[in-house]
Amino acid sequence: MSDHILTPEQAEISSAVQKVLADFDDAYWHDCDEAKRFPEEFVKAMADGGWLGIAMPQSVGGAGLGLGEAAAMMQAVTESGAGFTGASAIHLNIFGLMPLIRFGTDEQRARHLPRVLAGEDRVCFGVTEPDSGLDTTSLKTFATKKPGGGWRINGRKMWTSGAQTATKILIIVRTTPKEQCAKPTEGLSLFYTDLDRSKVDVRRIPKMGRNAVDTNAVFIDDLDVPDEDLVGEVGKGFRYLLHGLNPERVLFAAESVGLGRAALRKASDYARDRTVFGRPIGQNQGIQHPLAKCWMDLEAANLMAFQAARLFDADQECGSFANAAKYLGAEAGFHACETAVLTHGGMGYAREFHVERYFRESMIARIAPVSREMIFSYIAERELGQKKSY
Repeated sequence: MSDHILTPEQAEISSAVQKVLADFDDAYWHDCDEAKRFPEEFVKAMADGGWLGIAMPQSVGGAGLGLGEAAAMMQAVTESGAGFTGASAIHLNIFGLMPLIRFGTDEQRARHLPRVLAGEDRVCFGVTEPDSGLDTTSLKTFATKKPGGGWRINGRKMWTSGAQTATKILIIVRTTPKEQCAKPTEGLSLFYTDLDRSKVDVRRIPKMGRNAVDTNAVFIDDLDVPDEDLVGEVGKGFRYLLHGLNPERVLFAAESVGLGRAALRKASDYARDRTVFGRPIGQNQGIQHPLAKCWMDLEAANLMAFQAARLFDADQECGSFANAAKYLGAEAGFHACETAVLTHGGMGYAREFHVERYFRESMIARIAPVSREMIFSYIAERELGQKKSY
């Protein structure tokens, strides 16, 4: 599809990643999804090519590039047909560790980041909980300071992706009860530590799509964490967490556009080839017009995503653009996938044509990492001067 908004460097990155993805065809992703098998070969290929460190500092072996370059890379992954199965397998490596990069010590960065870049460590992210959802300030997982040093964590996390094979967890917990804090955002701390299976029970959640990348309920009982695994200062974890939210929204937007483009490509090919009543179905406006609308919606969402990335890379305020990009990308991607299924008719429901997998995966970005309704509220408050509604 079109890459006219990419810089020459971003276009080069996209092209190079597409060459890596050429070794992983539709059958590969179908089989991973069918067998619920993590795409180990794909992750190794990306690690071997140095792509996992595209946005990490050069001091630890990363490329030190920006969000725009990372978005171009991740969009190339989903657009190849890998969809969110491919993107989610490496997503956290790209900007998920930004709190550790920005607020960790030099020793922490030197000790941990090269192992992530090499694929030696896999990281999961423990934020959401059963009773708090998007209300992060109300989470209940608690870290108690031990008299002899270190911390002991107890609690539960939900929707923790990749925890089946993760060796590390970036986890936000309460270290001071909410009622003892001046603000609900205070008293939360961030740790990057070993996922000790003797203290952590990881239970896979059966789900609708992206079955190759596990999502889990995590039960933590007396997990001991050394002091050196605390990221930044005690009680400031929520503020640190915010630094990774805008990049994540932009990546989700770019990935959703890529997935929508993959679906639109499949649908357009099928519309040209499928003949009914003596003519290709794509000659009918009832098929043409929905496909054309999907193209326009995807390209518009893409413009917003890369505008948000440019603002972030220029250290300018980008919250509204990042949230809007996530919403627009998710909606455009979903409708492109839906249209692809409908264009195929009955065969759109068949796994052999792959668009049903795209459709199932397209729901992810509409739900996570933030709901559409929360984005509406954010824009109403920040851009339209409305009072907070929740």
